[in-house]
Amino acid sequence: MGLWHVFYEDWQMECCGTPFSVGDEVSWPLLLSEGDLLGGGWHDQLTKVVGPVADGVLADENGLVVAVPDRTGDRMREAGLLTVETHGAELPETRGRVRAVQVLTQGYARPEPGDGAWEPVPGERWLKAVERCPKWFGDKAAGKGPDGRPRRHRGAGVFVTLEVPDTDSWLSYAVRKASGLPEDAPPGAETEGIDAHSLAALLETFSTVRDRPT
Repeated sequence: MGLWHVFYEDWQMECCGTPFSVGDEVSWPLLLSEGDLLGGGWHDQLTKVVGPVADGVLADENGLVVAVPDRTGDRMREAGLLTVETHGAELPETRGRVRAVQVLTQGYARPEPGDGAWEPVPGERWLKAVERCPKWFGDKAAGKGPDGRPRRHRGAGVFVTLEVPDTDSWLSYAVRKASGLPEDAPPGAETEGIDAHSLAALLETFSTVRDRPT
């Protein structure tokens, strides 16, 4: 059992998604998106995959299958955000169990000189643990930022820690290490003998954001 951080964007959920809770079994088409999503500045949420690519699908050496559009090669090393993609081309689905859910709030600023579309501010975001993914995400005015531009805080989606059978990951290795398990502990040992609440609380510490806005 491998643990993977997956971002489910607000518009994907609001359009045709089905809300889910910690402990639910889900099946999602996963896409490896570039790390500049919502302005970039990501840290603990990034995923690294390594493996051969065929027809835009990468088979990670640790078992995960993920779409990487317009990529090809005998063996590739990629990093980015795993995202749920329910639109466009048909993608292979990944089945797993939801182990933690965090709502992402993103800061947006209005470009100078005060008109035009709101744009995401890199790194201006925070996460809040919840038991269930909401169906709808709101936004609110948030005064002005350090640069003097008006700000809004918007619910941009949720980060999910997904446990996927027959895989392993850097995140799983980090959790095993933090739990004091021996280095030769098998994949999945990190989730054995721990209740769902305690596991979710532990996993939240492996998906954090820095420079939280006030």
